[in-house]
Amino acid sequence: MLSMKPSLPRRAVVSYVRRGERLTAGQERAWEQYWPTLGGEVDELPAGDLDLTTWFGREAPVVLEIGSGMGETTGKLAAAAPEVNYLAVEVYKPGLAQLLLHCETLGATNLRALRGDAIDLLTDHIRPDSLSEVRLFFPDPWPKKKHHKRRLVQQAFVSLVASRLTVGGVFHMATDWEPYADQMLDVASAEPTLRNRHQPWAPRPDWRPVTKFEGRGENEGRVIRDLMFEKIL
Repeated sequence: MLSMKPSLPRRAVVSYVRRGERLTAGQERAWEQYWPTLGGEVDELPAGDLDLTTWFGREAPVVLEIGSGMGETTGKLAAAAPEVNYLAVEVYKPGLAQLLLHCETLGATNLRALRGDAIDLLTDHIRPDSLSEVRLFFPDPWPKKKHHKRRLVQQAFVSLVASRLTVGGVFHMATDWEPYADQMLDVASAEPTLRNRHQPWAPRPDWRPVTKFEGRGENEGRVIRDLMFEKIL
C-alpha cells in the first residue's frame, strides 16, 4: 500500500553529470527484456513509499546501492547475497543496461534497479527505518574547490540516509580521494543517529570486489578508504 505524501522540490545543484545514452546491441536487448519488470524511473514512481515487498515478491532485508556505474561490482554483490533484496539507483542508462546483463550472466534474481536521483528516491519513495544497508562506493569526488558543493556526501544527505536505515543498519562508503574521505568522516561523525564502527577507517571488506575506480586509484598511488557507520537511534 502506497502512502501519499508530497514530493519535495527538485534540487538546483546535482552531484552527477549525465552522459551519452547510446546502448550496445546486448545492452539494448537486456533493456527491452528486463527493464519493464526489474527497472523503473524515479521520476515516474507513484507518489508515496515504494512497495519493495511486492516488487521483489518477498520480505527480505533491503540493501540500497547508490551509483552502480557499469554494474559489474553491483551484479557480483547481488549474486553473492541472494538472501537480500538488492536495489540499485543510477542515472546512466547504459550502465543500468549493462547491470542487467551482468545479473543475467550471474543468475542474480534478487536485484531491482531505478534510474534517477538517489536523493529524490530516498526523500520521496523510501520509507524511514526500512533499509538494512546503504552503499556508496567511489562517488565523484568533484576535486576542484568550486565544485565541492556538488559532492553527494553533505550533512543533509547523511541525515537523510540515516533516517532511512533500520537500527543496526549500516551506511558503507568507500573512496580513493583523501580530502573526500575526510569530509565523509566529518559529516557522518556529526550525525547523532550514527556511530563509526571503526576508528577512523574500516578495514577493506573481502566481499567487496575491486571496482574500476578502485583499481585506477591504487595504480595512481591513492589510498582506498572504507567507512562504515551504524544506525544507533
